[in-house]
Amino acid sequence: MKKLKETIMTWLPAIFLAILTFLTCSSQLLYSFDKIISDRLYQVPTPTSKLIKIIAIDEKTIEKYGDMKTWSRDIPAALVEKLMEEKEASPALIAFDIMYVGQVTEEGDKRFAEACEKAGNVVTAVNMVIKPRVSLDGAGKAVIDRNHVEMVEYPYEQLRQASSYGFANTLQDSDGYIRFSKTRMSYEGETIPSFSMEIYEQYCKRNGIEKIPVKTFSDDLFAFTYSGKSGSYEVLSMCDILEGSIDQRTLKDSIVLIGAYAPGMQDAYHAAVQRGAQMYGVEIHANILEALMEGKTAVFVNQFFYGFIGALLVLLYYACCKKMKIIPSTVLLFVLMGAALFLGKFLYAKGYVTDVAELLLFFLIVYAFWLVKGYLSEIWRRKKVLSAFKKYVAPQVVDEIARQGEFHIALGGENRHIAVLFVDIRGFTPMSESLEPEQVVEILNEYLELTTNSIFKNSGTLDKFIGDATMAVFNAPFDLEDYIFKAVCTARDIAAGSEALEKRLMERFGKSVSFGIGVNCGNAVVGNIGCDFRMDYTAIGDTVNTAARLESNAKRGQILISKDVYDAVKDRIEAEEVGVIPLKGKSNGVFVYDLKNIL
Repeated sequence: MKKLKETIMTWLPAIFLAILTFLTCSSQLLYSFDKIISDRLYQVPTPTSKLIKIIAIDEKTIEKYGDMKTWSRDIPAALVEKLMEEKEASPALIAFDIMYVGQVTEEGDKRFAEACEKAGNVVTAVNMVIKPRVSLDGAGKAVIDRNHVEMVEYPYEQLRQASSYGFANTLQDSDGYIRFSKTRMSYEGETIPSFSMEIYEQYCKRNGIEKIPVKTFSDDLFAFTYSGKSGSYEVLSMCDILEGSIDQRTLKDSIVLIGAYAPGMQDAYHAAVQRGAQMYGVEIHANILEALMEGKTAVFVNQFFYGFIGALLVLLYYACCKKMKIIPSTVLLFVLMGAALFLGKFLYAKGYVTDVAELLLFFLIVYAFWLVKGYLSEIWRRKKVLSAFKKYVAPQVVDEIARQGEFHIALGGENRHIAVLFVDIRGFTPMSESLEPEQVVEILNEYLELTTNSIFKNSGTLDKFIGDATMAVFNAPFDLEDYIFKAVCTARDIAAGSEALEKRLMERFGKSVSFGIGVNCGNAVVGNIGCDFRMDYTAIGDTVNTAARLESNAKRGQILISKDVYDAVKDRIEAEEVGVIPLKGKSNGVFVYDLKNIL
């Protein structure tokens, strides 16, 4: 059951991320965010067609002929007449991205219509007035038709009869950028092609070219690829054409688009190919036209299928990261992200749009999840190791390792002035012979807990357990303030705690235990002693040996301290002179005091 629970907890984040990936990819929740990436991935400018040319109503033309709103139709009529002046050098098609709605002057209107009729290759623009409409479906449920055509603004009647036409409406995406168009729309039984579509169809018809099929959604919508940014197409000033300063032969057999090409004419839009900069409407139509001519149209892949594949890939990457270390996981992340970008680019070339940003984002989320999880796990593992390490090594040593982040363990030591404490159970051997082994261990553990807590309470370093004896050092491995007095306080705390422990053990086992304690201070060699594969942090030297001998000479409940210890703390303790006592292994005796109390 525990293993099952661990498995569930391990894979629960993966399942959650997979579901979130599916919902995000299939519903395009991050659509606007994705377009920031996909526009740069898919909308890559290429050399534009030399066939398409733009005649610009630019600042030069406006300066010459005045505001376009004040023009009579004689001006566009003169343009058509000029373009068709030499039949052998005339354009294949002339398309006006300008609305000519209503009458202006009878003579000018008539002249323009007649010029277009005579040319026989003119396409004009209509405007579809689109307003959302609420209607009821078959089940009586209210639905909103956001593409309902309220009315159509046609060219004035004479021009309508003299030219073909298409709607010049730009279709802005939800983020305000133009990356979609429509092949046609319907109004009161009439199917009206888009401006670019009408130009394309007329061009194919006149030149006997088979049309390239357009990939469209169910509502005749299609995505298109821009061929160029602003200024990519050849642009000629309308003023220069009318004045004859441009050789007409440069326009031979070309498709000529005429439109606004000056600031303030309110015909500029945000184009996906140049984020942050606007493009004139006539250039957008030129890009749509070229996309139709080259088959650079696309539709979205099946979003449900894409969401499913995305969720599966995220699960697989999660599983890989679970088994991999950080470097392979990072390499795999870049491989997957590169593969996703390549696949998106490949599918787009085949006419299918994928929103790669969502997939890239969730790959990064999976990577970040394992990165953070690994970091937190390492912290937790480190904490557990250090906690366990403290059971075997002095906590001060472990804390310093954690603080510094590294600790170079090597054989050797340093000469330091330290205080050393030894404490041993009196009568432990005969007691252990009369008790069960489990009882002996229990008594020993309670005793060692008392000595250890007392040592740590006074900032000492637990050096080692030696059977039923405990050794502690003070002022090693790191400097400790007032360390001699703290060693004495530790001895007193052990003695005080032993009274309660002795009473408790008497009640439970009918056995009495007591302690003998010895404290000395002086110079000693402190460091790692042993060999390369097994070492112990300890103190060695005469100071240590003397402390051990003091403990062995102490009677039950007695704390013996050396004269050096007494001299260092005599103003803060009560002690009785014991005098000089011989110590095993030393040729001269040591003056000793019996610690009674701490003031």
